[in-house]
Amino acid sequence: MEEKQYAKAHKLILSNRRTGTITGVSDVRSFDETQAILETSYGLLTIKGRGLHVKRLTLEQGEMDFEGHVDSLVYVNTQDRAQERKNLVSRLFG
Repeated sequence: MEEKQYAKAHKLILSNRRTGTITGVSDVRSFDETQAILETSYGLLTIKGRGLHVKRLTLEQGEMDFEGHVDSLVYVNTQDRAQERKNLVSRLFG
């Protein structure tokens, strides 16, 4: 399987499930105390937890620092999801 080339470098550092730094962030789709959905250069990243709080956000540099108790980190590749939807529609109506 060939490695995809991404526009911005992406790094996620999580310390003790309490503080984190993320690079390669292009947009914040939603953020509240229990969930954050971020658009990164490696797809959508969902962070779930408790007491989540943004300490620093610089979209021009693609960086975000956050704190709170992290329960999970899940990536979804948006290009793969678009292809899955296209395949589903073609199977339903094709």
